[in-house]
This record gives sequence, structure tokens and C-alpha cells, in this order.
Amino acid sequence: MTGTEPDTGEAGKPGRQGLARSLFRVSLPRWRGGRYSLSKLFLNFYLLAMGSFVAIAFIADFIISTAQQGITDDYARRFMRGTITLIEDELFRYPRRQWESKIKEIDGKFYYRLGIVERRTLDVRLTSAQVEKLDAGDIAIAHDHDVMYHRLGTTSKVLVVGPLSASRNPESDERLPLDLRLRLLTWSLIGVIFAIALWFWVRPVWRDLESLRQTARHLGDGNFDAPAPAVQTQLFAPLADTLNSMTERVRQLLATHRELSCGISHELRTPIARMRFALEMLSETSELSERQRLWAMMEGDLDELDQLIDTSLTYARFEREAPEAHFSSVRFAEWLADEVDSVRLLGRQLNVTVDTSELPENLCVDLDRKAMPYALRNLLRNAFKYASKDIRVSAELIGEQLSIHVDDDGIGIPPEEREHIFSAFTRLDRSRDRSTGGYGLGLAIARRVLELHGGTAFAGNSPLGGARFTLCWRAHQ
Repeated sequence: MTGTEPDTGEAGKPGRQGLARSLFRVSLPRWRGGRYSLSKLFLNFYLLAMGSFVAIAFIADFIISTAQQGITDDYARRFMRGTITLIEDELFRYPRRQWESKIKEIDGKFYYRLGIVERRTLDVRLTSAQVEKLDAGDIAIAHDHDVMYHRLGTTSKVLVVGPLSASRNPESDERLPLDLRLRLLTWSLIGVIFAIALWFWVRPVWRDLESLRQTARHLGDGNFDAPAPAVQTQLFAPLADTLNSMTERVRQLLATHRELSCGISHELRTPIARMRFALEMLSETSELSERQRLWAMMEGDLDELDQLIDTSLTYARFEREAPEAHFSSVRFAEWLADEVDSVRLLGRQLNVTVDTSELPENLCVDLDRKAMPYALRNLLRNAFKYASKDIRVSAELIGEQLSIHVDDDGIGIPPEEREHIFSAFTRLDRSRDRSTGGYGLGLAIARRVLELHGGTAFAGNSPLGGARFTLCWRAHQ
């Protein structure tokens, strides 16, 4: 196996914490400076909610009172009409000059105040509608002072009743009205009950926010082993799940980044060292044939570097983006034969055969026509490196599971290595010579492609005596 990792702390390479900070620089909340506390959060919520509730209540009360004003006025007129009529009859029993003294005498017998004023003085106190009622002999009600006015017959005198809510007790006048005291008491009780309920709601919310903040801070510092936040409210449960998924995804991205950095830096050393050696030899020789050989060697090394970069980018794309499969139905036997024919020339003198006899006739299979060929070609290229004479590609359908087998008559793979070779930049020790080189990415990419199809790729023994690689997935998605 290739197991030597380069020093990840080399100059010019971002470390794990540096990359983590760059990933979380935007997502980490700015809690420093104006840091919130539980009491401040509770107070803000309380003032906002209670203020909105009181405002809505007062507006609703105003609208209802305005809508019911006509009904209330009619009820008050009917309720007070008998009393006012009795007072009017009592006054008409006496001469008009005695009305002032008589009204004072009657006034002492009522809870509310009574008085007599001139009609002309009311033009500035009453509205035009109220004046019309007064002149028509009806009772006019002034809501601003809670006072009733009634014209005494056809005279210029007007009986004034009220304010109805005023008390004759001096001590009572100094206190708030009863209805206002009841309103204040009611709102005070509502405020206390709402504060208690809000406190029990805010506390778990605050704890969840604090837990999420601590987790985000750990992630921002590069500590991806921080425990997942245990939320107490369903409000933050989706956010906690998303944060956990994001943590796992970033952990995978960092592992892929580290794996690619280590693997590519290791693989780059060999062709670069050969190119440096060839350049030194090129400057020391003048023979045309030797210079051509060295040029050809360097061109081969450049092709190897180009292939390494292309394969690494493909693997990184599968790891980073997890692309969505785009399935389409294909006539499988024809598709398999065409894919094998497209790379048959790379097998040189090898005998490459395709066997689809075990498949149903005219079988159609769902696959991603862009990704699946990449997986199959990587298995074929791997077989080309190790086969001695024969390579056989076969397929079988068992239930809904379709399998493609690529067999060779090469040296085979030890059982303990069969799972490990599907990891990136992993090669068997006997494959390190340049003739069978590679970068240990082809099989890793093949497995990623099959995972995209909901299947897998694995290795085993071949009937030909070498290795068998199998691609397995559901034929109908």
C-alpha cells in the first residue's frame, strides 16, 4: 500500500483549522460585543408581545365601543327618560324664578349632579346633531363629559344631568373610577400570567440557542468532533439536524481534501523527479537518438501528470458535489458491447470477450449514460494492466439486481485487500512499477458511480484464475 502522507503543515498549504475557519466564517453568528442574555431576550419578547397584545385590545375595544355607541345612547335615554321627566314635572310645579333654588334642593337627593343652564350656552358644547335632538325635545348625550341635556318644555332653560360617573363623596373623587381600577387590575393579572408563561417558553428556547451557538463556535474553531446539540424544543430540531448534516458533510470534505492533497503530492513526485533527471541528461548529451528518447520520456511524464490531474478532479467532483443521477433506459446487451468495444484497443493483444447469454432477450436497464461508462471503463483499464491473455465481461440479472462482472486471468487480489483497494490512492504493493502504475483512483470512482445508482462495486475471485470486479445495481430505478 502507499501509506506515506506528506507533512500537511508545509508552507503554503492550508491546515485543517484554517480551512474550517474559512468554511464557517460566514455561517458563524456574530455573538461577540453585543452578547445577548436570557433576561434581555425575555424582556424583548415580553415587551413586544405584551405591547402588541395591549394595542390590539385597545383598538378592538375602541372599534366595538364606536360600533355600539348608538345602541348605548338609546339604552341610556330609555333608562334616564323617566327620571328626567319626573324632575321636569317637579320643576313645572313652581314658578320659573324658583327653578334654580328648587334644582339645588333636588340635586342633594341624587348620586349624580343636576343643574340648569341657558340654551344659548350649549352651542359650543354640543355638536349639530346633538343640538337638533335637544331642540326636538329629546335627550342629548355628550360622551366626552358623560352628561345628558334636556330642554325644559319650550323655555330657554336646559336641564343638565351629570356627569353620571362622578361621585359626591370627596374621598371617592380622589380615587380612580371603578371601571378604570378594574381594567388596571385585569391588565396587571394578564401581564403577570403572560410573563410566567413566556418565561417557561423562552428558557428552553434560550438553552437551545446557546447550545447551537456553542456548537457553531466549536465548528468555527475546527473542532468537528464536538457533540451534536441536544435541543429541547421542536422549534430548533430541524436546525440541529441541518447543523449535524452540515458538520458531517464538512468533515467528509476535509477528509477528501486531506486525502487528495496527500495522495496527489505523493503521486507528483515520481514524474517530476523523472522529468528533472531527463532534463539534466538532456543538457549533457549531444546524441540525437538519446535526446529523442529523453524527449519522449518527458512527454510521457507530462501525459501522466495530465491524467493524474484529470482523474483527481473527477474523484473530487464525485466527493464534493454528490451529483444527482439522470437515468435513462437502454438496451443493455447492445450498450455493454459498445462500451467494451470503445476501449478494446487499449487491451493490446489481450482476448476480450463479452457474454450476455444469461440476460433476458431485449432487456432494457435504467442507468446514467454519462457516469456508468466511466465506472465500467475503469474496471476494464484495471483488468488490462494485470491480465495475461484473457478478459471476459459478463452480465446476469437476479431478481431486480443487475450485475456486470469483469474477469481476468492475472495475479488476483488477496481477500484482505479486496475492500481496501476501493479507497482513493490505494494500490497493491506489486503494482508500483510504471508498467502497471495508476493512481488508485479508478476503483474509488467506480464505487462512487455505483453508489450514485443505489448499488455498489466489489472484488472477488475470477473463474479465469485472476480477479473479478463486479458492478451491481437495480435494473429498474
